[in-house]
This record gives sequence, structure tokens and C-alpha cells, in this order.
Amino acid sequence: MTLNFSAKIIVDAKDETKAIFDSINIDNEFYPENPVKTQITFDEKITIVAGTEQLAHLRANLNSTLRLIQASYDSIESVKI
Repeated sequence: MTLNFSAKIIVDAKDETKAIFDSINIDNEFYPENPVKTQITFDEKITIVAGTEQLAHLRANLNSTLRLIQASYDSIESVKI
């Protein structure tokens, strides 16, 4: 029996949301062999929907995506005057 696992995450980083979306969506577009089907959309907030048949793949994908979001946010904040 195969189980399907999925997650939906919504990110609101206020003024930085669009810049963060642009930086993380590039990784998603250029990794077509990703075993996790990941859709990232932007509409005032970032919505990430991911699904796979392997729980470990989902966990790894979400960890990587959340780390990229954090790194993008931190980078933006570090150059603010």
C-alpha cells in the first residue's frame, strides 16, 4: 500500500515576500527531477504545496525550502540601512 503525503505552507514576510518568492522559485523551476511535486505561488503571500509518496522526501524538501526562505530573508535584512 502506498501512502501519499502532502503539506501546504504559507509565508508572509511583509515587504520582502516578493523578493523571497523570486529567489526560492528559481530553485524549484530548475529541479524537474525532484521526487517531491512542489508548487510555489505568489499572491501577496508565498504558498508552497508539496506532495510525494515518501515521507522522508517531503521532510527533506520542506527543510530545504524553509532554509532557503530563511536565508533569503536574512540576506535582505542584512543589507537594510
